[in-house]
Amino acid sequence: MTSTMKTFAFMAAMVALFMVIGQAIGGRQGMMAALMMALAMNFFAYWFSDSVALRMNGAREITSQDAPDLYQLISSLAGRAGLPMPKVCVVESDTPNAFATGRNPAHAAVAVTTGLIRLMSRDELEGVIAHELGHIKNRDILISSISATMAGAISYMATMAQWSMLFGGRSGDGEGGNPIAGIVSIIVAPLAASLIQMAISRSREYQADATGAAICGSPRGLAQALGELESYNRQLPMSVNPASAQMYIVNPLAGGTLANLFSTHPPIQERIQRLLAMAGAK
Repeated sequence: MTSTMKTFAFMAAMVALFMVIGQAIGGRQGMMAALMMALAMNFFAYWFSDSVALRMNGAREITSQDAPDLYQLISSLAGRAGLPMPKVCVVESDTPNAFATGRNPAHAAVAVTTGLIRLMSRDELEGVIAHELGHIKNRDILISSISATMAGAISYMATMAQWSMLFGGRSGDGEGGNPIAGIVSIIVAPLAASLIQMAISRSREYQADATGAAICGSPRGLAQALGELESYNRQLPMSVNPASAQMYIVNPLAGGTLANLFSTHPPIQERIQRLLAMAGAK
Protein backbone atom coordinates (compact mmCIF):
# COMPACT_ATOMS: atom_id res chain seq x y z
CA MET A 1 0.00 0.00 0.00
CA THR A 2 1.39 3.40 -0.97
CA SER A 3 1.87 6.20 1.54
CA THR A 4 -1.01 8.18 -0.01
CA MET A 5 -3.36 5.21 0.25
CA LYS A 6 -2.29 4.64 3.86
CA THR A 7 -3.01 8.27 4.66
CA PHE A 8 -6.52 8.12 3.22
CA ALA A 9 -7.17 4.75 4.90
CA PHE A 10 -6.06 6.19 8.23
CA MET A 11 -8.22 9.30 7.83
CA ALA A 12 -11.24 7.14 6.91
CA ALA A 13 -10.68 4.91 9.95
CA MET A 14 -10.50 7.94 12.22
CA VAL A 15 -13.73 9.35 10.72
CA ALA A 16 -15.46 6.02 11.43
CA LEU A 17 -14.12 6.04 14.98
CA PHE A 18 -15.39 9.58 15.53
CA MET A 19 -18.85 8.53 14.31
CA VAL A 20 -18.97 5.53 16.63
CA ILE A 21 -18.10 7.73 19.61
CA GLY A 22 -20.63 10.36 18.49
CA GLN A 23 -23.42 7.81 18.31
CA ALA A 24 -22.50 6.46 21.75
CA ILE A 25 -22.72 9.99 23.15
CA GLY A 26 -25.83 11.34 21.43
CA GLY A 27 -27.42 8.83 19.09
CA ARG A 28 -27.94 9.70 15.44
CA GLN A 29 -27.55 13.43 15.97
CA GLY A 30 -24.36 12.85 17.91
CA MET A 31 -23.04 10.68 15.09
CA MET A 32 -23.70 13.40 12.49
CA ALA A 33 -22.07 16.03 14.71
CA ALA A 34 -19.03 13.75 15.12
CA LEU A 35 -18.90 13.25 11.33
CA MET A 36 -18.79 17.01 10.77
CA MET A 37 -16.12 17.35 13.46
CA ALA A 38 -14.04 14.55 11.94
CA LEU A 39 -14.17 16.06 8.46
CA ALA A 40 -13.16 19.43 9.85
CA MET A 41 -10.33 17.82 11.82
CA ASN A 42 -9.08 16.00 8.73
CA PHE A 43 -9.02 19.26 6.77
CA PHE A 44 -7.23 21.02 9.62
CA ALA A 45 -4.81 18.12 10.12
CA TYR A 46 -3.84 18.05 6.44
CA TRP A 47 -2.95 21.74 6.27
CA PHE A 48 -1.78 22.51 9.80
CA SER A 49 -0.77 19.24 11.52
CA ASP A 50 2.94 20.01 11.06
CA SER A 51 2.60 23.33 12.92
CA VAL A 52 0.56 21.61 15.63
CA ALA A 53 3.13 18.80 15.94
CA LEU A 54 6.04 21.25 16.28
CA ARG A 55 4.16 23.37 18.81
CA MET A 56 2.97 20.30 20.73
CA ASN A 57 6.58 19.20 21.18
CA GLY A 58 8.02 22.64 21.95
CA ALA A 59 10.14 22.69 18.79
CA ARG A 60 11.55 26.05 17.66
CA GLU A 61 12.92 26.73 14.19
CA ILE A 62 16.60 27.67 13.94
CA THR A 63 18.80 29.11 11.19
CA SER A 64 22.27 28.26 9.93
CA GLN A 65 23.66 30.96 12.25
CA ASP A 66 22.17 29.24 15.33
CA ALA A 67 23.72 25.81 14.69
CA PRO A 68 25.96 25.89 11.60
CA ASP A 69 27.29 22.32 11.95
CA LEU A 70 23.83 20.79 12.36
CA TYR A 71 22.41 22.91 9.55
CA GLN A 72 25.25 21.94 7.19
CA LEU A 73 24.86 18.25 8.04
CA ILE A 74 21.12 18.28 7.30
CA SER A 75 21.67 20.27 4.11
CA SER A 76 24.30 17.80 2.91
CA LEU A 77 22.17 14.73 3.65
CA ALA A 78 19.06 16.31 2.11
CA GLY A 79 21.03 17.02 -1.07
CA ARG A 80 22.28 13.44 -1.10
CA ALA A 81 18.69 12.21 -0.77
CA GLY A 82 17.47 14.52 -3.55
CA LEU A 83 15.22 16.45 -1.14
CA PRO A 84 14.60 20.16 -0.64
CA MET A 85 16.18 21.60 2.50
CA PRO A 86 13.68 21.08 5.34
CA LYS A 87 13.10 23.49 8.18
CA VAL A 88 15.44 22.72 11.07
CA CYS A 89 13.96 22.78 14.57
CA VAL A 90 15.31 22.12 18.04
CA VAL A 91 13.52 20.73 21.11
CA GLU A 92 15.03 21.64 24.47
CA SER A 93 15.48 18.24 26.10
CA ASP A 94 18.44 16.40 27.60
CA THR A 95 17.09 13.14 26.16
CA PRO A 96 18.39 12.44 22.63
CA ASN A 97 15.60 11.95 20.10
CA ALA A 98 14.29 13.34 16.79
CA PHE A 99 11.24 13.46 14.54
CA ALA A 100 10.15 14.77 11.14
CA THR A 101 6.86 16.40 10.19
CA GLY A 102 5.17 18.16 7.29
CA ARG A 103 2.64 17.42 4.55
CA ASN A 104 5.19 16.79 1.76
CA PRO A 105 8.95 17.14 1.04
CA ALA A 106 8.51 20.79 0.05
CA HIS A 107 6.88 21.60 3.40
CA ALA A 108 8.89 19.45 5.81
CA ALA A 109 10.72 19.98 9.08
CA VAL A 110 13.29 17.93 10.98
CA ALA A 111 13.34 18.43 14.75
CA VAL A 112 16.11 17.21 17.03
CA THR A 113 16.57 17.49 20.77
CA THR A 114 19.49 19.34 22.28
CA GLY A 115 20.46 16.05 23.91
CA LEU A 116 20.80 14.41 20.50
CA ILE A 117 23.19 17.11 19.30
CA ARG A 118 25.26 16.90 22.47
CA LEU A 119 25.42 13.13 23.05
CA MET A 120 25.57 11.50 19.62
CA SER A 121 28.78 10.95 17.65
CA ARG A 122 28.99 12.31 14.10
CA ASP A 123 28.15 8.93 12.52
CA GLU A 124 25.24 8.39 14.91
CA LEU A 125 23.86 11.89 14.33
CA GLU A 126 24.11 11.35 10.57
CA GLY A 127 22.20 8.10 10.90
CA VAL A 128 19.41 9.69 12.94
CA ILE A 129 19.04 12.67 10.58
CA ALA A 130 19.11 10.33 7.57
CA HIS A 131 16.33 8.25 9.16
CA GLU A 132 14.15 11.36 9.50
CA LEU A 133 14.93 12.36 5.92
CA GLY A 134 13.93 8.80 5.00
CA HIS A 135 10.46 9.53 6.40
CA ILE A 136 10.32 12.65 4.25
CA LYS A 137 11.59 10.86 1.13
CA ASN A 138 9.08 8.04 1.64
CA ARG A 139 6.32 10.66 1.97
CA ASP A 140 4.96 9.27 5.21
CA ILE A 141 5.47 12.37 7.36
CA LEU A 142 1.94 13.58 6.59
CA ILE A 143 0.30 10.51 8.06
CA SER A 144 2.54 10.77 11.11
CA SER A 145 1.52 14.39 11.69
CA ILE A 146 -2.17 13.67 11.06
CA SER A 147 -1.96 10.68 13.37
CA ALA A 148 -0.67 12.81 16.24
CA THR A 149 -3.39 15.42 15.71
CA MET A 150 -6.24 12.93 15.35
CA ALA A 151 -5.13 10.76 18.27
CA GLY A 152 -5.28 13.84 20.49
CA ALA A 153 -8.78 14.57 19.17
CA ILE A 154 -9.88 10.98 19.90
CA SER A 155 -8.76 11.38 23.51
CA TYR A 156 -10.76 14.61 23.68
CA MET A 157 -13.85 12.84 22.29
CA ALA A 158 -13.49 10.08 24.89
CA THR A 159 -13.41 12.75 27.62
CA MET A 160 -16.56 14.31 26.11
CA ALA A 161 -18.22 10.90 26.29
CA GLN A 162 -17.38 10.65 29.99
CA TRP A 163 -18.92 14.04 30.77
CA SER A 164 -21.95 13.28 28.62
CA MET A 165 -22.63 10.08 30.54
CA LEU A 166 -22.17 11.83 33.88
CA PHE A 167 -24.80 14.43 33.00
CA GLY A 168 -27.09 12.10 31.06
CA GLY A 169 -26.63 13.72 27.66
CA ARG A 170 -29.29 13.07 25.04
CA SER A 171 -29.64 14.11 21.44
CA GLY A 172 -31.98 16.92 20.43
CA ASP A 173 -34.48 14.51 18.78
CA GLY A 174 -34.90 12.61 22.04
CA GLU A 175 -32.73 9.73 20.93
CA GLY A 176 -30.22 9.18 23.69
CA GLY A 177 -26.92 7.47 23.30
CA ASN A 178 -26.60 3.88 24.46
CA PRO A 179 -25.01 3.96 27.97
CA ILE A 180 -23.23 0.64 27.43
CA ALA A 181 -21.91 1.81 24.06
CA GLY A 182 -20.79 5.02 25.75
CA ILE A 183 -18.79 3.12 28.36
CA VAL A 184 -17.25 0.90 25.68
CA SER A 185 -16.32 3.93 23.56
CA ILE A 186 -14.60 5.62 26.50
CA ILE A 187 -12.43 2.54 27.01
CA VAL A 188 -12.00 1.32 23.45
CA ALA A 189 -11.72 4.55 21.41
CA PRO A 190 -8.23 5.59 22.61
CA LEU A 191 -7.06 1.96 22.31
CA ALA A 192 -8.47 1.70 18.78
CA ALA A 193 -6.73 4.94 17.80
CA SER A 194 -3.47 3.54 19.18
CA LEU A 195 -3.89 0.26 17.28
CA ILE A 196 -4.52 2.12 14.02
CA GLN A 197 -1.42 4.21 14.67
CA MET A 198 0.58 1.09 15.50
CA ALA A 199 -0.44 -0.76 12.34
CA ILE A 200 0.74 2.11 10.15
CA SER A 201 3.69 3.35 12.18
CA ARG A 202 5.64 0.11 12.66
CA SER A 203 6.14 -0.57 8.96
CA ARG A 204 7.09 3.07 8.40
CA GLU A 205 9.95 2.83 10.88
CA TYR A 206 11.49 -0.18 9.15
CA GLN A 207 11.22 1.57 5.78
CA ALA A 208 12.73 4.82 7.13
CA ASP A 209 15.62 2.83 8.68
CA ALA A 210 16.41 1.25 5.31
CA THR A 211 16.05 4.53 3.41
CA GLY A 212 18.07 6.42 6.01
CA ALA A 213 20.88 3.87 5.92
CA ALA A 214 21.04 4.25 2.14
CA ILE A 215 21.12 8.04 2.42
CA CYS A 216 23.95 8.22 4.95
CA GLY A 217 25.72 5.14 3.60
CA SER A 218 26.24 3.73 7.10
CA PRO A 219 23.71 1.15 8.36
CA ARG A 220 26.02 0.49 11.32
CA GLY A 221 26.01 4.14 12.35
CA LEU A 222 22.20 4.20 12.47
CA ALA A 223 22.10 0.82 14.23
CA GLN A 224 24.48 2.07 16.91
CA ALA A 225 22.45 5.27 17.28
CA LEU A 226 19.23 3.29 17.82
CA GLY A 227 20.83 1.30 20.62
CA GLU A 228 22.08 4.48 22.29
CA LEU A 229 18.74 6.23 21.88
CA GLU A 230 16.79 3.38 23.44
CA SER A 231 19.14 3.33 26.44
CA TYR A 232 18.92 7.08 27.00
CA ASN A 233 15.12 7.19 26.59
CA ARG A 234 14.66 4.38 29.11
CA GLN A 235 16.84 6.17 31.65
CA LEU A 236 15.38 9.64 31.04
CA PRO A 237 11.95 9.48 29.35
CA MET A 238 10.78 12.67 27.71
CA SER A 239 7.72 14.61 28.82
CA VAL A 240 5.71 14.64 25.58
CA ASN A 241 2.06 14.31 24.63
CA PRO A 242 1.42 10.56 24.17
CA ALA A 243 -0.39 11.36 20.90
CA SER A 244 2.89 12.60 19.39
CA ALA A 245 5.15 9.86 20.77
CA GLN A 246 4.87 7.81 17.55
CA MET A 247 6.54 10.61 15.59
CA TYR A 248 9.91 10.14 17.27
CA ILE A 249 12.63 7.81 15.98
CA VAL A 250 12.41 5.84 19.26
CA ASN A 251 9.62 5.80 21.84
CA PRO A 252 10.25 8.80 24.14
CA LEU A 253 7.88 7.55 26.86
CA ALA A 254 8.49 5.16 29.72
CA GLY A 255 6.45 1.97 29.61
CA GLY A 256 6.30 -1.58 30.87
CA THR A 257 5.69 -4.80 28.99
CA LEU A 258 2.03 -4.07 28.27
CA ALA A 259 2.84 -0.59 26.98
CA ASN A 260 5.55 -2.04 24.75
CA LEU A 261 3.08 -4.58 23.36
CA PHE A 262 0.95 -1.73 22.00
CA SER A 263 3.88 0.50 21.10
CA THR A 264 3.76 2.28 17.74
CA HIS A 265 7.49 1.55 17.41
CA PRO A 266 8.82 -1.85 16.34
CA PRO A 267 11.32 -3.55 18.70
CA ILE A 268 14.67 -1.76 18.65
CA GLN A 269 16.63 -5.01 18.52
CA GLU A 270 14.76 -6.09 15.41
CA ARG A 271 15.51 -2.75 13.77
CA ILE A 272 19.19 -3.04 14.70
CA GLN A 273 19.42 -6.60 13.36
CA ARG A 274 17.92 -5.54 10.03
CA LEU A 275 20.40 -2.67 9.73
CA LEU A 276 23.36 -4.90 10.59
CA ALA A 277 22.16 -7.38 7.97
CA MET A 278 22.21 -4.51 5.45
CA ALA A 279 25.75 -3.61 6.54
CA GLY A 280 26.86 -7.24 6.18
CA ALA A 281 25.39 -7.46 2.68
CA LYS A 282 27.59 -4.58 1.48
